[in-house]
Amino acid sequence: MKAVRLVEIGKPLQEQEIPIPAVGKFDVLVQVKAAGICHSDVHYRAGKSPVGDLPQTLGHEVAGTIEKTGAGVAKDRMGERVCLHYLLSCGDCDYCRQGKEQFCVRGAMIGKHRDGGYAEYVVVPARNAVPLPDDVSFEQGAVLMCSTSTSFHALRKARLKAGETVAVFGAGGLGMSAIQLAHTMGAAAVFAIDISPKKLAAAEKYGAIPVDASVCDPVASLYKNTRGKGIDVSLEVIGLRETMQQAVRCLAVFGRASLAGIAEYPFDVDSYQELLGKEAEIIGCSDHLLEELPILLAFLRQGRVDLSHVITNSVSLNAEAINKVLDTLEQFKGQVRTVIKPAL
Repeated sequence: MKAVRLVEIGKPLQEQEIPIPAVGKFDVLVQVKAAGICHSDVHYRAGKSPVGDLPQTLGHEVAGTIEKTGAGVAKDRMGERVCLHYLLSCGDCDYCRQGKEQFCVRGAMIGKHRDGGYAEYVVVPARNAVPLPDDVSFEQGAVLMCSTSTSFHALRKARLKAGETVAVFGAGGLGMSAIQLAHTMGAAAVFAIDISPKKLAAAEKYGAIPVDASVCDPVASLYKNTRGKGIDVSLEVIGLRETMQQAVRCLAVFGRASLAGIAEYPFDVDSYQELLGKEAEIIGCSDHLLEELPILLAFLRQGRVDLSHVITNSVSLNAEAINKVLDTLEQFKGQVRTVIKPAL
């Protein structure tokens, strides 16, 4: 089968012909119908976030159809439309038993530690293949598996309550989902902070109040727009030192900054003025949980989350095309979300 793989850190991905993966007893073989290109893949290619043994097939936002089942999997799952929970866990360690499988001691992630969805086929444990309703497209199902689910987990970690204000730093794939989810969870007002007029215009269509950080101090703007109170919940999904600082500095008394972006450098915090003096919190967010995915699929089907405008581009399973997308994302100039369609 064809796969687009990370062969050497810091180098473009390469197209290779590799064997279709073997199916274990409790696994399923999924024919990939859509795979999202995530900013995390930029970090993997650049070596900013470590991956498993090379060569490695990237791609952790995946949806498709089950083409083969292992001996321990019900045969009626053949042909089922699925989206893939990318965290492969043991189900037996202390973290797994607590429902915190992202910290599984034997855990692995497709597209990072094990071959992922930049390919024609991928193998995962059957429990990781979440049924995808017929009225949800493969493209939206794929994007839901990371950008939407990570944003949802981050907002839940921040304990967002109805009537609170939210500031989303970064109006890309995660940010667009976060804006909609914040409204769904009852936010009184949602602000979108970015430097791209195009992304800010898209965020405004989803009901966000745009804040163009290229022409103003976003922290000052947020305080002005909340009459000096500040923001109850800020969500940073870019991974830059400056925006992480801003996400903390804009907080109100008892505010919570939920950080989900992967940053290369640490940032400074004025512990008294920005945290102790407000009893504010900084919350780290890692991935999401399998139990959260059915909730998000329900939101999608109910129209409470709309990803149709988040997916702004599609490419074929081609190394040159995929590398171009990663290059633009690396410069923070990419589309909101690009999806690979192997049969395009």
